[in-house]
Amino acid sequence: MSFSRSLEPELLDAMTPDDPCAIRARRDLQRVNSIMGHTIIWKLILREIISSKLSPVSIVELGTGDGTLLLRLAHTLAKALPHVRLQLVDRHPAVRHETLELFAALGWQTEVVTADVMDWISTLSQTDLIVTNLFLHHFNDTQLTELFRHIAGKTNIFAACEPRRSAFALLGSHLLGMIGCSPVTRYDAVVSVRAGFYGKEISTLWPKKNDWNLHEARAGLFSHIFIAQHPSTSEQAAHS
Repeated sequence: MSFSRSLEPELLDAMTPDDPCAIRARRDLQRVNSIMGHTIIWKLILREIISSKLSPVSIVELGTGDGTLLLRLAHTLAKALPHVRLQLVDRHPAVRHETLELFAALGWQTEVVTADVMDWISTLSQTDLIVTNLFLHHFNDTQLTELFRHIAGKTNIFAACEPRRSAFALLGSHLLGMIGCSPVTRYDAVVSVRAGFYGKEISTLWPKKNDWNLHEARAGLFSHIFIAQHPSTSEQAAHS
């Protein structure tokens, strides 16, 4: 069972990175990502991309937050991807110096970009892979259509993991207080689910030209994934 998608401002988006409430909310998000199984979901997504002989050497994460989710993934991928150029993009990034040092220890050259993604994406150079986690649901369909138009021109592979808009996920969002999440997180979680995705809603907004290979599906109990792969990339993998 699903319901109509609705967007409302989230409290964390209006806070500065050094706001104590924002710091606590980001800690909450690390737990929420764990509960939603996003580390496992992303490992499966990225391992499939890497196993297709298309090991990316340049990766961009949109809406990175504190960068810790991608850091956890980098630890598991470092052997397959020992040298990566990584850009972490966020309007209000909260990436700590220690996090950047841990990326560097893995051989990943990391740059933090402070910018509004919608303004910045047109300036991005061609990159191997663009990923985003719990980010797309902040935008309406018109904004997403424009964002995807730019992304499709900048990369051959794009992957996203978002809240799934369902009654079960909405119930779960109302229960986050039981694990000690802050009022900011409890409010934003409900808003996020209501703005989440269902069915093939993201696929319908992706550019139709060039016949991209699209995969959109439920992932785990609370999440929704979308992967777009350019046909030329798929053909390259098939012949490698």
